[in-house]
Amino acid sequence: MNGLAVLIPIALGLGMFGLLAFFWALKRGQFEDLDGAAARILIDDEGDEAPRDAVSGDEQP
Repeated sequence: MNGLAVLIPIALGLGMFGLLAFFWALKRGQFEDLDGAAARILIDDEGDEAPRDAVSGDEQP
């Protein structure tokens, strides 16, 4: 019974923390453009690649 007296307030505190974190993310606009992030992964960034010679550490004759 003493364990429940400790675990219930901890569970309520963690639940309140999660709820506050959700509302904070909602207020900051984290859930505004869900489709944009899904499509952004498919777009190829041109010019960001390093040359293949510079990437490998060993030189081939």
